[in-house]
Amino acid sequence: MKKVDESGSNSLISTSAVAFGRVAISILIPLIAFVVLWGGFIFLRDSNASQGVIAVVAIIWGVGGIALLFWVADYIVNKAPLNVAQKLQPFVFVGPALVILTWYLFLPTMRSLYLSFFDASSKNFVGLANYIYAFTDSKMLEAFGNNLLWIVLGTGGSVGFGLIIALLADRSNFEKVFKSIIFTPMAISFVGAGVIWRFIYAYKPMGEDQVGLLNAIVTFFGAEPKAWFTLQPWNNIFLVIILIWLQTGYAMVIISAALKGVPSAIIEAGRIDGASEFRVIRSIIIPYIFSTIVTVSTTIIILSLKIFDIVFTMTNGNYGTEVIASMQYKQMFRFYNYGRGSAIAIVLVIAVIPVMWYNLHQFRKREVF
Repeated sequence: MKKVDESGSNSLISTSAVAFGRVAISILIPLIAFVVLWGGFIFLRDSNASQGVIAVVAIIWGVGGIALLFWVADYIVNKAPLNVAQKLQPFVFVGPALVILTWYLFLPTMRSLYLSFFDASSKNFVGLANYIYAFTDSKMLEAFGNNLLWIVLGTGGSVGFGLIIALLADRSNFEKVFKSIIFTPMAISFVGAGVIWRFIYAYKPMGEDQVGLLNAIVTFFGAEPKAWFTLQPWNNIFLVIILIWLQTGYAMVIISAALKGVPSAIIEAGRIDGASEFRVIRSIIIPYIFSTIVTVSTTIIILSLKIFDIVFTMTNGNYGTEVIASMQYKQMFRFYNYGRGSAIAIVLVIAVIPVMWYNLHQFRKREVF
């Protein structure tokens, strides 16, 4: 009996030790991970090391830190009972994204909404005064009109050219080559595109060598060079052309993928019935890929509403080219009027939300998520 009691007590002690060890490890591992990540953050913030060393540490700390967080979270979840682990595991992967969205998107939006009801110093409550300014000031009305122009011409041009090129490339033996060339501008940032097109639109007085490609062509045919950025309202169209140049490749790739899904039997049936190529495109192909065209269009509309980089690098909003985002930037960081800047930012968010909602609604209808 004594031996049985002793073996039972030893088993109980060993089981308790194992449970205690698991709990201790479950606590220690997250603490160690937190200490490592916090130490990396402090190093990046306060270190006087060379930029190269800081860059290497940032890459290792960023990629390794995320991997470590996922591993720790997965380790902790797997220690829970099976039914609990199955419910918690999805949040291990979604959780970090939700935290980042909350910290960098939701909270700043709420703070901007709060500041939009205060004056330039963010101390005195002014009610809706900043929103009244946003919808009545002449420069803001100019910005709204210009953004509408960007939406109509930028989206229409990008999607239109993307559709035409996708249709033509689909019938060519050099489809991959043509698509690669058209898609290349997508690899360039908006600021980089602005710098490139500044050389195209560059202006020198008559008699001087023209650096700008466009003015070089104009003067070659005997005409006078033009300061293209000062020609209102055409200067806005010249800027929109840059967006079309950048986004046509994106529209072409998405629409081309949709074209591959159009059943050839339907197209052949239309041709047998005597339909011309134009009629086949208009009555068969476009209706079949219409949802894709809408998705591409709404994506570029959102981009057009938020457009800033091209305007900032090309004209800085001068000569009647202001847009909503450039006005928000100037109020916040040039005039230091945080109330007006926040109000304009909220107006921009409100303008984008319906388009985003429609896009998500289309995705849900197509059972994308």
